[in-house]
Amino acid sequence: MIRRVVRSVAEMLDLDFLEAGDGREALEVLAKESADISLVVLDWNMPRLDGLRCLQRMKANPRYHDIPVIMFTTESQEERREMAMRCGAAAYVSKPFTRETLVTSMMDVLGIE
Repeated sequence: MIRRVVRSVAEMLDLDFLEAGDGREALEVLAKESADISLVVLDWNMPRLDGLRCLQRMKANPRYHDIPVIMFTTESQEERREMAMRCGAAAYVSKPFTRETLVTSMMDVLGIE
């Protein structure tokens, strides 16, 4: 469900969309496609490698460090949001969210007016 919404918003913003099933797969996609990736959207709760650990690995790697990340989670705790932002997330969106919230977040992070 979330991937469909992210895909539709990406297409609306004329962005190509690549997807991964978990954090490890996301890092594999980045390794192959990082030059063409302008934004990463991560779910905190993913199998094998969660979104926060994936974010930390991205930000520790000079190849991916500057790629902005929007973090999704069902966790609305302020400490989780602060942790994600400290680790380098450009935005934090709590689930459930509206399509409009995602559009606004993606446009803000990408500097689209």
